Amino acid sequence: MEKIGLFFGTFNPIHNGHIELASFFHKKAELDFIWFVITPHNPWKKATDLLDETERFKIVSRALVSYAKFKVNTIEFKLPKPNYTHTTLTKLKKQYPYKVFKLILGADNLISFDKWKNYDKILDGFELLIYPRKIDKSIPKKFLEHSKILWPKAPNLTISSSEIRKKIHEGADVSTQMPIKSWEYIKENNFYSA
Repeated sequence: MEKIGLFFGTFNPIHNGHIELASFFHKKAELDFIWFVITPHNPWKKATDLLDETERFKIVSRALVSYAKFKVNTIEFKLPKPNYTHTTLTKLKKQYPYKVFKLILGADNLISFDKWKNYDKILDGFELLIYPRKIDKSIPKKFLEHSKILWPKAPNLTISSSEIRKKIHEGADVSTQMPIKSWEYIKENNFYSA
């Protein structure tokens, strides 16, 4: 059975840190593919802060052109908004019963993971692969020691999408911080600019 890493995110926009993490988990967790699952509207974020989902899809698609094992997935575009991860996972399991899915999540998600809809069912059916994120609050002990929550020594992101957006808004060149084809498309369309 194929093992698929589900890298959830708004990717607003995608950057080199995302690619680095996907490469790490692809190798370290021995995954066959990484699917970048674009979230149209994260229930924890303001929708007004997001670039249109179709444009984010185009930006991510351009970023993944050179990576045969990385795919973009738009399943959440067809689901009610805001959508919940458990709903997405249920749909994916139904569509692809012979694939094994593992979730790739930032450690900051675990602070409030017990507030996610059906979080217990997520843990019943899926492993979580966690990467480090800067966090101000502590993660509940039950998640630090959970057998389905794995902590490989993933790279620490030194860049964030919010920083990228801020730099673009200020007129900075971020071509070294994100895939060049994505940057060219953003620049061409004046996304995130003043």
